[in-house]
Amino acid sequence: MSFSARSVGAVALSILFVTAALAADWPRWLGPNRDGLTTETGLLKSWPEEGPERVWLFEDCGYGYAGFSIVDGVLYTMGGRPTAVDGEDAAEAEKQCQLIALDTNTGDELWHVEMGPMLENDWGGGPRSTPNVEDGRVYALGGKGMLVCVDAQDGKEFWRTQLVEDLNGTEPNWGYCESVLVDGDQVICTPGGDDGAIAALDKATGKVLWRATELDDTAHYSSIVRAEINGEPQYVQLMEKRVVGVSPEDGELLWESEFPGRVAVIPTPIVRGNQVFVTAGYGAGCKLVEIGPGNEVTELYDEQACKRMKNHHGGVLLVGDCIYGHSDGSGWLCMDFATGEQKWREREILGKGAIAYGDGMFYCLSEDDGELVLIDASPEGWTEHGRFTLDPKTTIRSDRGKIWTHPVIAGGKLYLRDQDKLYCYDIEAR
Repeated sequence: MSFSARSVGAVALSILFVTAALAADWPRWLGPNRDGLTTETGLLKSWPEEGPERVWLFEDCGYGYAGFSIVDGVLYTMGGRPTAVDGEDAAEAEKQCQLIALDTNTGDELWHVEMGPMLENDWGGGPRSTPNVEDGRVYALGGKGMLVCVDAQDGKEFWRTQLVEDLNGTEPNWGYCESVLVDGDQVICTPGGDDGAIAALDKATGKVLWRATELDDTAHYSSIVRAEINGEPQYVQLMEKRVVGVSPEDGELLWESEFPGRVAVIPTPIVRGNQVFVTAGYGAGCKLVEIGPGNEVTELYDEQACKRMKNHHGGVLLVGDCIYGHSDGSGWLCMDFATGEQKWREREILGKGAIAYGDGMFYCLSEDDGELVLIDASPEGWTEHGRFTLDPKTTIRSDRGKIWTHPVIAGGKLYLRDQDKLYCYDIEAR
């Protein structure tokens, strides 16, 4: 573990500077409710030609695609950075996965914690998931399966466990990408493997509380959501070949539905009421299922609707009665949640990428060139209100890698990342 001498004071100062901590917090992957929707208002409805003002640029995040959690004026992310010692050339040094904390007002690094060797991959090495901040602690999962729990204020370690070595998990082809869920006294994750694909750990100690032993699936890349369906609490997860609901008490399988996943299943499930929507790329498509009394599963989309949304890894959002996001082969798409009917499609206006939401607007990010577009969150069509392109770009990204970190909006600021470069923009209307 390493942190600067000013860590405690800087964190305290950050807290004093935050004007609306609760409204600004984005404590986990996809935000407070794990649905990608912020309740913030007072954000810009249009941008000047050059885009919103950049507040700061941090240029030492290292390798990776990890997202951001933001609590009490501190941003938490991860990156692979060299750990050169005794005059060793940094370019030749072994790279370590690190959990990194930054001051959201200045972009200054407050502390970092080492999490073991960095995941190496042809598509770009480094961590891929988003830390979860809960009750003054940070829970973060690296690409090689190291899960750590540290103090949010100074990075002091409470515990760590290795999903492959300690839980007999199955490391996915592109490393662990799941963003763990902290729920009550449990940390929920998907190590995969014969001992039970889903696991619950004691959030205070990291000890295993239960494994979903009816599931022996290998780990993929989707993140678990908590839901209450027909009055029954449960965790919903998308595996490669099925979507499942399991009991929070002991991991018992409550229901399952087949899914035609292949290669990589990534997007997070969406739950509304007793209905569950899932999607994936590589031709898998999407489906909407309804969980009835007795956990009876009914598929609601016809064959055509199931082929409509094929989201790779930029994510989809449910706003109102429609699903929005990018579909492989079709472009940016709006479809009716209940029926799968297409409302609109834009194929040429922006390349494939990720989507975020704030104050009635979508932020659509092209993975190829880092171009970000602001549009209305509306089923009436693509109506644009500004665009800009990230600058400067990273020089360390793999030739096969792209800009895959999802945008985050918190405290009137927009956060974006291109490998080692983390950008903070002011999008508050004044």
